[in-house]
Amino acid sequence: MSERHIAVLGAGSWGTALAKLVADRGTLVRLWARRPEQAGAMQLSRSSEYLQGVELPPSLTVTSDLEQALSEAQCVIVAIPTHGLRAVLEQASRLFDPRAPIVSATKGIEMGTLQLVSQIFDDCLAPGLRGQFASVGGPSFAKEVAAGIPTAVCVASRDPVVGEAVQRVLVNDRFRVYTTDDVVGVEIGGALKNVIAIATGIVDGLGFGNNTRAALITRGLAEITRLAVHLGGNPLTLAGLSGMGDLVLTCTGDLSRNRTVGLELGRGRTLNDILAGMSMVAEGVRTTQSAHDLAEREGISMPIVAEVHEILYRGKPALEAVVSLMTRPQRAERG
Repeated sequence: MSERHIAVLGAGSWGTALAKLVADRGTLVRLWARRPEQAGAMQLSRSSEYLQGVELPPSLTVTSDLEQALSEAQCVIVAIPTHGLRAVLEQASRLFDPRAPIVSATKGIEMGTLQLVSQIFDDCLAPGLRGQFASVGGPSFAKEVAAGIPTAVCVASRDPVVGEAVQRVLVNDRFRVYTTDDVVGVEIGGALKNVIAIATGIVDGLGFGNNTRAALITRGLAEITRLAVHLGGNPLTLAGLSGMGDLVLTCTGDLSRNRTVGLELGRGRTLNDILAGMSMVAEGVRTTQSAHDLAEREGISMPIVAEVHEILYRGKPALEAVVSLMTRPQRAERG
């Protein structure tokens, strides 16, 4: 019989950072990588191409065998990009222990279906497993988590027992974990901050200043909150770690891939050229399309999201998009 351990699905930067976070306490961790060659290289070198200079602890094993990763796992953390999540869950769900918390570390909205990540899990998990779901969010660059830089996040679960169990799995003296029952608020905050980060990068790339950046972050938060509340989220969640906290980090931090995409767009490069030179996923590019479609479906006004969509998918010049935002009809700030 396998030893009890924590399983992490997804060996990108975020999945690897979370696996290392848990394994650094001596907990046995099995990190699943989709590509066998990636798993083999990580296991042999004890390093990751996505987290340069980070050494994997001895209690962390990397495998491409999904059954080996999940067998007897007492908690499963899923860090798969949104566009690949459903396919992995359809393979993995039969292997989940019904007693084990299932933690989403994925941030996005599925294109086409416009489903939140929790809804994808609901589709793919057996009814008896759905109550074990939790979602983690908050300001947490993978590289800094892996380096042990003090970080605070929140875990959302409809069942407080599950939330507290995940809290115990993740917490250490450099990683503080709060709990909440607002799954929708945490998920919307985590997905939409990437779109606003692209917008913020664009205005920085155009050479605008601090006033512009502050305005975009603040009005971006208003759009995120508007959608979250419409879908059943708590507005106070968006004032916390998974809302304002994650938004500020992603819009201002040099490690933000989404901000980097925006910076290069503002400087005049094409989206295809930018993405061709990136080794890691900028989730906000896909999320812009799904967030735009979701807002239209629900009748929610999201002008910043709409202008980022125009830039990414319809070729609107970035400066014209800024002018469009600045010349919209005047209105009261709230309401």
